[in-house]
Amino acid sequence: MGKTIVEKILSSHCNEDIRAGDYVVARVDLAMSHDSTGPIAIEAFKKYEEGHVWDSSKVCFVLDHATPSPNERVSNLHTMIKDFATSQGIKVYDVGEGVCHQVVVEKGLVCPGDFVVGTDSHTCTYGALNALSFGVGSTDMSGVLLTGKLWLKVPEVLKIIYKGTLPRGVFSKDLMLYTIGRIGAAGADYLAIEFAGDGIKAMNMSERLVMCNMSIECGAKAGYMEADEVTLSWLEGRVNRAFEPVFDDLDAKFADVYEWDISDLTPQVACPHTVDNVFSVEEVQGEEIQQIFIGTCTNGRLEDLRIAAQILRGRRIKEGLRLLVCPASRDVMLASMKEGVLLSLVESGATIIPPGCGPCPGTHLGVPADGERVLSTANRNFKGRMGNNKAEIFLASPATCAASAIEGRVVDPRKYLN
Repeated sequence: MGKTIVEKILSSHCNEDIRAGDYVVARVDLAMSHDSTGPIAIEAFKKYEEGHVWDSSKVCFVLDHATPSPNERVSNLHTMIKDFATSQGIKVYDVGEGVCHQVVVEKGLVCPGDFVVGTDSHTCTYGALNALSFGVGSTDMSGVLLTGKLWLKVPEVLKIIYKGTLPRGVFSKDLMLYTIGRIGAAGADYLAIEFAGDGIKAMNMSERLVMCNMSIECGAKAGYMEADEVTLSWLEGRVNRAFEPVFDDLDAKFADVYEWDISDLTPQVACPHTVDNVFSVEEVQGEEIQQIFIGTCTNGRLEDLRIAAQILRGRRIKEGLRLLVCPASRDVMLASMKEGVLLSLVESGATIIPPGCGPCPGTHLGVPADGERVLSTANRNFKGRMGNNKAEIFLASPATCAASAIEGRVVDPRKYLN
């Protein structure tokens, strides 16, 4: 019987003929941690008293969750990470470089066929590059830092084939919200999701990263795609090592296969307080909003800021509404500055936040007031996610967010795109 991409990648990383359901110890190609979870991993690693990580060239830290530092406690944690990294020869992407998941792919740290772990649940983002990647706990990461290996159960695969292509004004964020709403928050628990079909093939890399980023939101261990010309073109000039794309065998066995036609999909909105509480924009439009956030590792890329600027150019946001925009990385910020994208957003009334996670984790920036409603391009909307459990968070695409900023209520973005 043939193998899935997951089975092939893990077989090559433990030199065994493995299958879904097996328990294996696999070699790791990259271990990533950030300022929220990294300190715990470092403290746990030090208890081994072994001195040095297994391979400093395969480890990186990114300071992104509470940056710039909001208080002395966080500043001390940042210093702790940098001191440890310096002693180990580990690369640190410092304050202002951006969100870990954008930085990692931008810098060419992940290739097709890689096995990557990070102390963040959205590490599954890298599957868009035909890699197997997912989040682990900080104590698990300490073991990876020591040995370069991880013990895990090989997940089965749910394959979703999207037939047709997305209509104008409907984006990959809408498609992933629709997918989560249809599967449920735990519908793919410990499965890996393979995204396939013409709908995926038509997407650029930014859109594909959105899909894999949010695979954890329906319980999946990982999300990934086969490599194609879009993948290879995006990697060109970013990576400096050889790699081999991985494909399913024709007779690979899947836990299940769904086929959905997406030709008539409409913009989607996830309502409080769960990501799978999804409705079409027509069912939600009119809901008043006090704050809008465009950014995060899900939708803070150049393509996202472009569509927001396209909608807002020459217009002003609703008086009394706050529009916060956070580029996903320094490179994204620079590119959007050169194109005039940020200029258009600022002229419309937006406030630009330094590259990083911004308001998403609720650690310091953009915390809403009691009873306020936030429309966000982020990936989660549970109570307290943005720092106040008395606020309500709605999730939508950058286009829906930008259009809604004009009217101060949830609106269908297509009327501003035609």
